[in-house]
Amino acid sequence: MRSLIVMAMFVATLSNAAWNGYTETRDLAVSADGLDMFEIDAGAGEIVVNGVANATEIKVKATIRVDDDDDDARDLIAKNLVLKLETDRGKATLDSYFENKFWHNDNAQVDLDVLVPQGLEIFVDDGSGPMHLEGLASDVEIDDGSGSIVVIGVASVAIDDGSGSIKITTVTGDVMVEDGSGDIRIEDVGGTVTIDDGSGGINVRNVEHDLEIVDDGSGSVRIADVRGSVRQND
Repeated sequence: MRSLIVMAMFVATLSNAAWNGYTETRDLAVSADGLDMFEIDAGAGEIVVNGVANATEIKVKATIRVDDDDDDARDLIAKNLVLKLETDRGKATLDSYFENKFWHNDNAQVDLDVLVPQGLEIFVDDGSGPMHLEGLASDVEIDDGSGSIVVIGVASVAIDDGSGSIKITTVTGDVMVEDGSGDIRIEDVGGTVTIDDGSGGINVRNVEHDLEIVDDGSGSVRIADVRGSVRQND
């Protein structure tokens, strides 16, 4: 049976000098008891996920931004925003996106600031916007449309990315990256690194095991301190 434990506070804030539209924040939380995995399904907006040692909850601060008048923005949010945090059979799921494209507003997004217990397996399915994951000490999988990605301090990471720069550092296990375009920087990896890249520079340093570059498309390649074998296909 699906359980839904959501704690939300709705705070509408006035616009400031850096933002001319409507802003609203919501806080959500669920107990992490019995959870093995956390999945994020997000549309447009920034995602920040930080691992916290000995945490007992998943906590989410969602900042909703709509470039519209207050009344129209509130109506858009009420009708089109999907924002929920649920748990079911050992997995927590965060849905955060606007649905129904008939409203013709491309300037609506939800920025997510998330705290999770360290060691919880993470999967992120993201539409667009920058992403920063740090200190998770777990396996991470990312399917991203566009926007920069930074991953620091995980057990392993697999990324399927459309466009945007990628930076990965301090990984105890393996790294796999399939990238359309954008620079890739990978360093301090305890396992094996595999890269399939369309375009953009590749910089890899300090890898304990093997490095395989399946395809480097176009862009410079710099490799240093790889202690296993290095394979670079043409």
